[in-house]
Amino acid sequence: MNTYTPTIGLEIHAELSTQSKMFCGCTNNPDNTSANQLVCPVCMAHPGTLPVINREAVRHVLRVGVAVGGTLADFTEFDRKNYFYPDIPKGYQISQYKYPLVSGGTIGPVAITRIHLEEDTARSSHVGEYSRVDFNRSGVPLMELVTEPVIHDAETAVSFARDLMHCLRYLGASKANLEKGEMRIEANISISDDDAVLGTKVEVKNLNSFKAVEQAIAYEVKRQRELLERGEVVVQETRGWDENKQKTFSQRSKENAHDYRYFPEPDLPKLYVSELEGCDHASLAAQMPRLPWELRAQYTALGMPTHVVELLIGNVELHTFYTSVLEHLQTEQERSLARNYITSDLVGLLGEPGYAGKELAAMNPQQFAKLIQLVAQDLVGSRGAKNVLAVWVLEGGDPEALAERLGVIQVSNSETLEPIIDGIVSSNPEVVQEIRSGKDRALQFLVGLGMKETRGAANPAMLRELLEARINKK
Repeated sequence: MNTYTPTIGLEIHAELSTQSKMFCGCTNNPDNTSANQLVCPVCMAHPGTLPVINREAVRHVLRVGVAVGGTLADFTEFDRKNYFYPDIPKGYQISQYKYPLVSGGTIGPVAITRIHLEEDTARSSHVGEYSRVDFNRSGVPLMELVTEPVIHDAETAVSFARDLMHCLRYLGASKANLEKGEMRIEANISISDDDAVLGTKVEVKNLNSFKAVEQAIAYEVKRQRELLERGEVVVQETRGWDENKQKTFSQRSKENAHDYRYFPEPDLPKLYVSELEGCDHASLAAQMPRLPWELRAQYTALGMPTHVVELLIGNVELHTFYTSVLEHLQTEQERSLARNYITSDLVGLLGEPGYAGKELAAMNPQQFAKLIQLVAQDLVGSRGAKNVLAVWVLEGGDPEALAERLGVIQVSNSETLEPIIDGIVSSNPEVVQEIRSGKDRALQFLVGLGMKETRGAANPAMLRELLEARINKK
């Protein structure tokens, strides 16, 4: 039996975050709930209208090119990609073919072929016997990135796509939400046999989750292998992914470049990127933020657990809040506490129903840092800090004032704690005897009673120390 090796290339589209559409002044908001409201004669392809290039969309793509280490074009042009669907009002799509904005680059081990700019289509929906078309999305700026066919497993494909999503968000180029179609992944899959003979390529389109990418690749590799083992032929085609049936299905025969009859768009000028102010490589590189793979390397080198690293770099708002908090902290203990409270307690709270709508952008990093300092200084214990945090997320305000209001400022005064300790010791003679006989675990039981008695306000370390002194006192 032959051993087959998958060969995978990705094509990824991302809607760009610009104020207006790619070639007209209509608002770029494809999620507008009122269908066919954000349209004009240009994006509806009325006769006699002329497109105008969206400069900000060009800049977004060039910044992505700098981020991935690609080569920025000097000369570029737009082309007409001719094909007809009901969701393309012109009967062609304005795209780029021979002269993309970016060539080359890498993300991780995956080489990139090109990154170019085009316009999005409208959105079709099918209800019963009818099909409806919403043109709000028609003409939205769309970046397309094409990788080299150098991926050999689904895990690498997903890792590449996820890092690209993070990159787009850090750059502010796209929200890249797969569920909303702001980022769409297509996988070109073929398999080669023991003699390294590469088989026929099959394209699986519009995968809208990383799980779907992984499952679709696995299914398609299995399907192609079984075809070849039966002596059948793999047909070059475009297939879709059926989430319910967990299988790919045939949509149409795969088009080649010549099927689209590309030719330069006559209504748009040629572009010389060097003539666009602020779009040269040096200017774009100078404004580049820290990129997700750079942050991953930095945090991993610091010894952070993998799941914490991925949580931080995977959410731009969370990472921005985290770094803002660190600016107000001095010691490594404080920074470690902040990381734990942000990635565990704060993230957990924001996922609870009572905190829906609470956004990190509205929270004060300096106030959060003060709560962390209260914990580091043993003025508020872990349990008390969680109580303060739960109220602070809802109300904001000074954490120390909240701690006083909630009665969780830690009691570290021996004169206050000693009467409580005397009562605990006298009420639990059997436990005291166990401790005196060497069962140290029983001491924690008494510490717990002390914390309960003080409603969590006692300093647990001091409480333990005073209990030990009182029990061992002859």
